[in-house]
Amino acid sequence: MKIEEVQSTVHSTRIASHSHIKGLGLKPDGTAEPIASGLVGQEKAREAAGVVVDLIKTRKMAGRALLMAGAPGTGKTAIALAIAHELGPKVPFCPMVGSEVYSAEVKKTEILMENCRKAIGIRIKETKEVYEGEVTELTPEEKPDPLGGYGKVVSSVQLGLKTNKGSKTLKLAPSIHEQLTKEKVSVGDVIYIEANSGAVKRVGRSDRYATEFDLEAEEYVPVPKGDVHKKKEVVQDVTLHDLDMANAKPQGGNDIASVMGQFFRQRKTEVTDKLRAEINKVVNRYIDQGIAELVPGVLFVDEVHML
Repeated sequence: MKIEEVQSTVHSTRIASHSHIKGLGLKPDGTAEPIASGLVGQEKAREAAGVVVDLIKTRKMAGRALLMAGAPGTGKTAIALAIAHELGPKVPFCPMVGSEVYSAEVKKTEILMENCRKAIGIRIKETKEVYEGEVTELTPEEKPDPLGGYGKVVSSVQLGLKTNKGSKTLKLAPSIHEQLTKEKVSVGDVIYIEANSGAVKRVGRSDRYATEFDLEAEEYVPVPKGDVHKKKEVVQDVTLHDLDMANAKPQGGNDIASVMGQFFRQRKTEVTDKLRAEINKVVNRYIDQGIAELVPGVLFVDEVHML
């Protein structure tokens, strides 16, 4: 079984000086309140930004640029981050600084293209067969180690799942037991297991246990409705850059050449135009088939005069 560690492609952003901003602070009719959502003043600019947010949400702003000009300290970055909050987490928002576009390793156009693709999202909808419910029983069955010795190995795991409609007991492979251990699943947790891939996802703790502890960092969720075995529509939000990075780094083997190659490889992988064209073809095919949906996002370039 091959195990690989995936590095996050989430961009680290500078939000310390603007962490108090929660939105544009507009009334339902689109006019700005003097002090709201962490913003003070700049009513006209905030009202204009509200119009831009509406255009982005209705997808009429795609391919167009907005230039915010003003003296230092007048709140240009603050309004841009307020726009990001108004759009919500579903719309990709990629902030970058003009001074970032400088590298001895990577071309300037490559850095700009990378950030542009971070701002284009894809919503993939899949219908998967899943087993979902609250864990009522979790019993690993052991057998003697076939390689000899006195140790024992897990041969299978017996898992009881319960919903509002009924319950089921499943006998699962030892590889799923490893995933259950990794997700720290215990009796009383709500989980779902994909039937085809065997992937395990812990949703949270059953709300029946909500009164047990008052100092608990758990997320309590209701017991799922319907049958234990069901078809569920799973929605995944990814960006084009995520797909680029997943395909750009070749998976190394365990021979000495590939291990040494990982040390000597340059830190930043430059994605080729050919690979991007192939990914675009696959994405277009998914969109034509109705599996995926394109979500235009926002690329925000701070200190754009540095370019």
